[in-house]
Amino acid sequence: MDKKKVLIVDDQNGIRILLMEVFSSEGYDMFQAANGRLALEVVQNNSPDLVLLDMKIPGMDGLEILKHIKEINAEIKVIMMTAYGELDMIKEATELGALMHFTKPFDIDEMRVAVNTQLRNNTV
Repeated sequence: MDKKKVLIVDDQNGIRILLMEVFSSEGYDMFQAANGRLALEVVQNNSPDLVLLDMKIPGMDGLEILKHIKEINAEIKVIMMTAYGELDMIKEATELGALMHFTKPFDIDEMRVAVNTQLRNNTV
């Protein structure tokens, strides 16, 4: 069975490292990107199953990245990571196809459960 692929998009290195560690230990193939341009390259070249996407990224913001991801492949699941109080953006992200969001600082176990649920539901 192919390993599921997860892409972490966050401009904060510490968060990327943390999430990379957590999800590689869950057995996923991990990719990371610090900005939208790199994120979309990964999406095109590796077509991840799920993207953990930070809402506030310098340059191209999370909503823009989300739109582009869905244009490239609407099947890719996206979970947003947001700072407190970005409710209007969360609503828009949901309308654009994001599954759910986690507010920073998030509970890593909750996120692990959410990602595993999303990725393992699809295995046949």
